[in-house]
Amino acid sequence: MKKYSVAAAAGMLAFAALPLSAQKADGANVVTLTVEQAVSYADSNSRTPKSAQIDLEMKKRAADYSWNVLIPTVSASGTFSRANQYSSMYADMLNPLYEALTHQAVIPTDYSSEGDRWSAAGSLGVSLNLSLAYIDSIRASRAAYEAGQLTWEQTEKQNELNIRKLFYGLLIQQENLSVQETSLENARQRAAQAETNFKNGIVPEIARLQAQVSYENQRPNIDKMEQTLSQQLDTFAFLLGMPVGTKLQLQGKIEPAFIQLNADDLYERYGGNNPDVLSLKKNIDIMNMQLHALDFKSYTPALVLGWTTQPVLSDVTYDWKDSDNWYDSGNLRLTVAWTLSDMLWFSPARQQARDLQSNIRKLELSLETVEQNNEMQIRKAVDSLEQSHQAILSSSRSITLAQRSYDMTSIAYRNGTTELLDLRDTENQLNLAKIGLLNEQYNYMSYMLDLEYMLNTKLGEEK
Repeated sequence: MKKYSVAAAAGMLAFAALPLSAQKADGANVVTLTVEQAVSYADSNSRTPKSAQIDLEMKKRAADYSWNVLIPTVSASGTFSRANQYSSMYADMLNPLYEALTHQAVIPTDYSSEGDRWSAAGSLGVSLNLSLAYIDSIRASRAAYEAGQLTWEQTEKQNELNIRKLFYGLLIQQENLSVQETSLENARQRAAQAETNFKNGIVPEIARLQAQVSYENQRPNIDKMEQTLSQQLDTFAFLLGMPVGTKLQLQGKIEPAFIQLNADDLYERYGGNNPDVLSLKKNIDIMNMQLHALDFKSYTPALVLGWTTQPVLSDVTYDWKDSDNWYDSGNLRLTVAWTLSDMLWFSPARQQARDLQSNIRKLELSLETVEQNNEMQIRKAVDSLEQSHQAILSSSRSITLAQRSYDMTSIAYRNGTTELLDLRDTENQLNLAKIGLLNEQYNYMSYMLDLEYMLNTKLGEEK
């Protein structure tokens, strides 16, 4: 189970109160989220972890009460019956001979009264089955709970991975929109300046018209980007489990912390922590326990202890409180039971054992495949991180050069020594460099998140 620190719990409580205090004038909730707050909120409210939590609770209940196979079976019954027809083989055999000699019957051939037709009996039984197979059966139930814990933790980590990626992806779009809005504002200022210069007779009308067209052409793109971002933020709020209509405002920056990584060292130290590897190993253990339980059931006898008390009323017309009117037909039993046919190689039990052995081999092959694939993916992720790091450094240098070019061209445009088209080209190059840097920063963080998930550890701690 995931444990939260006191500080984390306090942060979650403070975050839970945000929607109550952040209100727009039109009544819509506006929540400002950091990436950690988004992850914490999703842990508590997202439907995917809740479903996995229910599965885990069922397996925990099965593990906690796996010992109930040792509980004796207790049964109780009571019978009150009426016979339809009298039957006695002694009367049928002896009476004909006796009648021939004495001309009278000594054994009645029918009930003498209605009361004789009725009988009453009760039963209380206790039985206990003991088998060595129960040992591995209990162990398998507890191992299944441990496997459920791994599955729940894997679901939680996968959900966290998705939330972080979505959060940073939306941050990229916010930053991209901010870049475009800055470009739009620059176009508006150029249009206003061109209008003033035209009125003062400094520039021809064509220059004024070009500046205004450039400004107007950018506005629809900005509006469309704002609408798309708003819709995606609504979808993100839904995935977090927030009420419909909640408006999000993401707070944070994409600033990856660069660390030096070695693929061989990472695989050696953390390769065994991969969630898929842990899950497969646990499932192999469970199947081995099930196989051992089946072998014990086939090759060893079971001990059955039983005790039954069955009081029977001799005469229902007589005093029921009289102990002489009752007798006990119950017994105490000690039975050794062994299904010898289960040892035959073609028996259903042995076929089931072979199926388990085959499934174990299949899981072992899957484990080898997953381990090799993880090693390959770790190497690929480390290479991608290094390539992305170099791309970030290159983009940073490109931004510096593009910013300098734009500033110089902007001064030249204001002085009338260059054309608007040249200014727009340099501005586009600057914007492309900024967006390229943002994309590479997102790629780096995305590769790092994927690598941390594969290794099931926080690589930031390696720094």
